Amino acid sequence: MTTQQHALIHAGASTSTSALAGADVCAAAGFRLRPGGHAAMFDNDTWRFNDVDGLSVQMSGRSHTRLDFTAISDPRWRLAAKEYVFARLAPGHPEIAVLPRAFRVPLTLASCLKRLAEVARWMNWLTAQQVPSLGDVTQDHCDRYLAERRLRRDASGTALGTLEESVARVAAAAVIELASYGDLLSADRYRDGFTPWDGRSSSKVAGMRPPAENKTPVVSQVILQPLLAAALYVTTTIAPHLVALPPQVQQRRQEDAQLGEAAPDLGLIKEALRRHARDGEPLEAVRGVTARARLCQGWDPDDPLLSVSFTALAREAGTHRIRPALLAAIRPLTEQAVAAAGTAKPWGRQAPHVPLADDTGTTPWTLPLDERDIRDLAGYAHTACLVLAAALTGMRGSELMELRHGCRITSHHGDGMTRYRLKSKLIKGQPLGGTSEEWVVIKAVYDAIGMAEQLSLFTGVPGDLIFGRFKFEPRYPWFRDWVNGPAGQRLGLAPIPDGTVSLRMLRRTLAHELAYRPGGLLAAKVALKHVSVATTEGYAARPGGAQGKLLAEIAEDEADRNLQIVLAEFRNYQDGIMPAGPGARELTEFFASIDAGLASHETAAPRVVASDQHVLNLLSKRAQVLHLAAANYCWFTDPSRALCLKLAGTPAASKPLAGMCDSARCPQATHHPCHRPAWADAVASTTAFIGTLGRTRTAERARLQAELGRAQRVLDSIDAATAKEDDHADHP
Repeated sequence: MTTQQHALIHAGASTSTSALAGADVCAAAGFRLRPGGHAAMFDNDTWRFNDVDGLSVQMSGRSHTRLDFTAISDPRWRLAAKEYVFARLAPGHPEIAVLPRAFRVPLTLASCLKRLAEVARWMNWLTAQQVPSLGDVTQDHCDRYLAERRLRRDASGTALGTLEESVARVAAAAVIELASYGDLLSADRYRDGFTPWDGRSSSKVAGMRPPAENKTPVVSQVILQPLLAAALYVTTTIAPHLVALPPQVQQRRQEDAQLGEAAPDLGLIKEALRRHARDGEPLEAVRGVTARARLCQGWDPDDPLLSVSFTALAREAGTHRIRPALLAAIRPLTEQAVAAAGTAKPWGRQAPHVPLADDTGTTPWTLPLDERDIRDLAGYAHTACLVLAAALTGMRGSELMELRHGCRITSHHGDGMTRYRLKSKLIKGQPLGGTSEEWVVIKAVYDAIGMAEQLSLFTGVPGDLIFGRFKFEPRYPWFRDWVNGPAGQRLGLAPIPDGTVSLRMLRRTLAHELAYRPGGLLAAKVALKHVSVATTEGYAARPGGAQGKLLAEIAEDEADRNLQIVLAEFRNYQDGIMPAGPGARELTEFFASIDAGLASHETAAPRVVASDQHVLNLLSKRAQVLHLAAANYCWFTDPSRALCLKLAGTPAASKPLAGMCDSARCPQATHHPCHRPAWADAVASTTAFIGTLGRTRTAERARLQAELGRAQRVLDSIDAATAKEDDHADHP
């Protein structure tokens, strides 16, 4: 290209049309269209992909299937943006493949949407800065733009703080990558030789470092426990009754559609009113919005008929509605019926009693409802199913959206066990539309998805989808407010404290709980070991699948957990808090050797103090053999010495059998102060149970006395290990 041509381009005049003019974007990107669908064409300023076949549910929204380049004010830069986005979407196109600096891996449609948004921000910022051409962009422009882009602002534009580094990375990538496609851009481009930030990667420009740990926070236990307890209660106790109401509502609608428009029989209406008064059956109440409309029309707020549904009364007389002219004739009888029986919403009047969530009694599963109440309650129950599925499977939002009716699979095995699976799709990191995948789940999740299938039929979910395309951010606060409101408190649900909960946080929490609390409960009635077994089985079925990735996250957390536990126990040793149990001497000797090594290191270099990281490096090998049991630590250094493997007859196993652990006798088990509550509870509960045995239960008494003696010895040894060092400190 000549200098004169280059100058013309920088001045805004194009010497030729784009090399991509007339291109079919869908064909170039390899997208398959539905029969009769319209392709996105390069020459259009808006590319619509809503007719692409196989889009994921997450991408089904209109805003997710449209690339709108009209957001860029300068027409020249609009063309440059189209060329750049086309290149990222279809790197195999002949015009793109020959570019030496072009990326060879296509971006997903979702990523291209983000890239376009950032390119539009960058180009419109340049327009606001009165930069006439991309050829006039300098490094100063790039630095100032990124500094402004990092700021988090409110609706008025006031800076509130800074955005995450990942946001700055994408913004920097859009600025940098325009330089890589300079030879393709026909209307305007950066000047020759200019690459923003001197060719540094967008990650380095944004200041991102390889994360030492997952930054997604876990859900606080004070939120998680009542949240999952409420979700379990709603899905198992309330929803089975709720699903019977919508078909009844639908049947009434069909019957109402067949009612005639003829004037109602006054005698039938009066007979219906007398029956209500005689039987004490409340008249049907109108919805609140109807009562408010009546007040706006001039009704007296103290009128006893304000809340009466005359449409329901007409239905009892076999007609569609009662004309206003008849109201005066039936008013006396109506007032008598209201005085005798009152009014109530039509559905759930004789609701069966269910146990309260706090086990303090029983209560009707619902108060009387109208159609709007049923729809709202179905929405809360649907959200409860979603929360339960997300929290106990670790499925991402995009994967939950792909669940469809019939996705539940069971398989029965000769051992009398039933395996539960869910069919869905992997979306993240997969080709357009995702790839089929199965999740092994526990029965609680299997049942919750089955209930969500029934609820989805009347919650507005399109097609055969169970959850459809949803936003969790508003759904969770609605569910929390319902739990904390009168309805949830009437059912005995524990209030859910304020705090952020997202699907990513629930996935992170599951991995963290499985790693850090292997002997406890994720929430009421949900055994972690069952979730762990299902996750591990899913990994074994498909090591590279979704549950394999979740298991990898769990393994990272377990490694970090073990290191922190060993470090804490080493610090306890240094503070004189000793371990107890058969393996205590061996562990103490190990800690003593580490302590001696650190002391010699400080003697050789007196100005150097061992950091926690240095200590962790020394302890890491021991951390690799640590396994957590319910009431002890297992240091699995030698499988041949493990008592559980000897009892099971599997001395060559690679992991201990926690279910057969007898830590009071195993030479690789230790007890620590953190285990004292478990042993104290065992002593107290066993003592209380022995006291309830009759005189004839001698064999059972002897067995329990042996267990009590063992638990008491472990408890005494834990106390002695701590007290011994305290006594030593008091009597030097």
